[in-house]
Amino acid sequence: MIWLWTSIISAVLLGLYDAAKKKSLDKNGVFDVLLYATAISTLFFLPLLLSSLFGWGLGAGTVFDVPQGSAVDHLTVASKALLVAASWIFGILGMKHLPLTTVGIIKASRPVFVLLGCIFLFDERLNFMQWGGVTIAIVALYLLSRSSLREGISFAHNKWIYCMAGSVIFGVASALYDKYIMSHFNQVFVQGWGNLYLTVIFAAAVLLAAFSARKKGEPVQRFRWDWTILLIAIFITVSDFMYFYSLSCEGSMLSVISMLRRSSVVITFICGALLFKEQNLRAKALEMLLLLVGMALLLFGSY
Repeated sequence: MIWLWTSIISAVLLGLYDAAKKKSLDKNGVFDVLLYATAISTLFFLPLLLSSLFGWGLGAGTVFDVPQGSAVDHLTVASKALLVAASWIFGILGMKHLPLTTVGIIKASRPVFVLLGCIFLFDERLNFMQWGGVTIAIVALYLLSRSSLREGISFAHNKWIYCMAGSVIFGVASALYDKYIMSHFNQVFVQGWGNLYLTVIFAAAVLLAAFSARKKGEPVQRFRWDWTILLIAIFITVSDFMYFYSLSCEGSMLSVISMLRRSSVVITFICGALLFKEQNLRAKALEMLLLLVGMALLLFGSY
């Protein structure tokens, strides 16, 4: 059951990643943050990718032994990168304009939809205790929508909420695609090449945004280095590695992994309170407690 604990480690790092990403947006534009953080993540894997191309033998006999892959393999990973890019772009736009605590719990709705996809597409089945955890999590999300109204955030009339909804939809599609990919591909091949393709996508987005701004006569925001961008790269790289490892373990369930991973909301809640001094935390603490109870039921029900 090591995949349960690697999923939890991934969740902790994912929460820190969200907090670092929120902080980095104080100085830079959305696409710049995504581009540079992803480029740094790609550099971590570059020696292994070059080794796979030129036969250097780095990581031979280990999980870091990256195969060369066919054109179809690379097209599959590039397709996943497009889904991830769409999810990240919508998500970071929403994060820039919404409280981190609200963003974190909205993103926690993602595993609920992943669960439905796992049931209908992959025939995964939850036991009674696991279903109890899912139900409690859904109740917590409903309560969030009510408490967010006190902050002047209307879930029905706020365009940044729609951005977060788009992020969730593309994120669900990406997660369900992961289930297929990790049963056929080496995990470092997926993560390393996926990061490279994401870098290309975000570089194109930065150039397009700059071209559009100049055409409209608007100033182009200059990139300013912030050490939180390095932290973003480190947190998401290790978090994703743990996530892909969990998926590759025999007997692992995407529905459970996805729900556990979104317990990262606990970390974003703490960071929102301590680092960003966000408001209405007492009301959100109840939802956080309910989510923790739901995650605990899901964890113990998986043993």
